[in-house]
Amino acid sequence: MSPSSVTKRLVSIFAMIAIQLVFSHSVMSLNQTNSLNQTNAYLHHTCINGQGTYKPGSPYEENLNRVIRAISISISNYGFVHGSNGDAPNKVFGKLQCRGDSNESKCRSCLDTAFSEIRSKCPNNKGGIIWYDNCLLEISPINSLGKIDYQNTFYMYNENDVNGDTNSFNKNSRALLYRLKEKATSKENNNGKQDLPQNGENRLIRMKKLYAAGEGSLGKMKLYAMVQCTKDLSIKNCNVCLNWIMAKLPTCCNNKQGGRVLSTSCNFRYELYPFVKN
Repeated sequence: MSPSSVTKRLVSIFAMIAIQLVFSHSVMSLNQTNSLNQTNAYLHHTCINGQGTYKPGSPYEENLNRVIRAISISISNYGFVHGSNGDAPNKVFGKLQCRGDSNESKCRSCLDTAFSEIRSKCPNNKGGIIWYDNCLLEISPINSLGKIDYQNTFYMYNENDVNGDTNSFNKNSRALLYRLKEKATSKENNNGKQDLPQNGENRLIRMKKLYAAGEGSLGKMKLYAMVQCTKDLSIKNCNVCLNWIMAKLPTCCNNKQGGRVLSTSCNFRYELYPFVKN
């Protein structure tokens, strides 16, 4: 899956409902390969126009640059950083979550790419979100730490349908994803605790994984999948978020060889080829 193919073939359809939930349906071609997918493809972005704009050289832009520098300095193999700078109305919050198998180098590289692109795609917007294969970057004048984002969600799927018993494939895909959800939110996977503090305890936040990847057998084939939440969520809210996006699986991806649903709070993905390091 190359960045150019994503750019050319990604189609987003936004629907506004009573609570102004934005849900974009995205279609892309995902090329199957026997080798591990180590690309960092651009997936999607959202410019949050309702959060206002800033002028070049303004205090908001200065605070934004400071937040991104602080996040870059703080990146470690834990793969999650949340930072803020300034005072209202020019206070800026930034949140970076890298994919669970990304190392520090890939995480920092993804941040650099994401920040450059979000400024290009959403010039002077105070709020913006951008997704890549390896990371998610959110900037905003509003603190979203620990909260589930139900507004900014999209899905992508492989254009190719599954051959053979589609009911069995859909059932096994769902079962694997739910098994990984249970692992990602388990006590054993999160520093041996049922939950950890969210606010002011960055060291403990980083100890949480809220991520799991695995595989399952489909006859002669294998199915590969991953689930992940941003580490600012509580384990309880991670479970809620994953249940919420997994409920979209039939709409998103039934009978498809691969698919994913992503929000700023959690995401899942499955493919017929390996795409993460276990």
